[in-house]
Amino acid sequence: MLNERSLSVSQECAECPIRHRAVCARCESDELERLEEIKYYRKFEAGQTVIWSGDRMDFVGSVVSGIATLTQTMEDGRTQMVGLLLPSDFVGRPGRSNAAYDVVATTDLVMCCFRKSPFEELMRQTPHIAQRLLEMTLDELDAAREWMLVLGRKTAREKIASLLSIIARRDASINMTTAHGNIVFDLPLTREAMADYLGLTLETVSRQISALRKDGVIELEGKRHVTVPDMSRLLEEAGDDADGGVFA
Repeated sequence: MLNERSLSVSQECAECPIRHRAVCARCESDELERLEEIKYYRKFEAGQTVIWSGDRMDFVGSVVSGIATLTQTMEDGRTQMVGLLLPSDFVGRPGRSNAAYDVVATTDLVMCCFRKSPFEELMRQTPHIAQRLLEMTLDELDAAREWMLVLGRKTAREKIASLLSIIARRDASINMTTAHGNIVFDLPLTREAMADYLGLTLETVSRQISALRKDGVIELEGKRHVTVPDMSRLLEEAGDDADGGVFA
């Protein structure tokens, strides 16, 4: 269930920053009205758990702003971050009663949630929603396969550059700006979290970020404010193709 400390947030669909990427992206006005009847917004503070693995999920939804992590815990208590939820990413799975992973807000998080049973019924009746969710699921599958390459074959420098390029390009997509040239964003993960996600040590992450900054691939203001002067160069450092690489 949703964490009791989460706060309700009021937001209109017309003002939604992820409208063009979310599960409702292709909905007509009448379909949006039906979604309005079953939706609600929730806000979570950084570090707050959205849902625990194994808990019953009575909602599905999209990340509107902020970032969350997906974490899996082994029987002996060890944990592993297995994914990031960025703005417009879908949370939950229609047809599944319980959460498969812990979902934790990394930054302050706003989610657009839909009551699960009515959403599943709406999916059956609304091809636009079902088709869009299928596309998002296939994109997620492609991203997971690409991430296996990042973790399994790329160097530490390429891993850091890949993660930075993922966040930079998603930020550009949400703001509907070009993913080339000068891109500015705030890094949502601590270096410790980056190390956990990438399978690196904290020292390696810090060293590689410093090297990318020294080589002019990125510019840093403090530890989190990142400027990418030339996106194509960052993609080259990530070992990605010129068409954008790891994530759409």
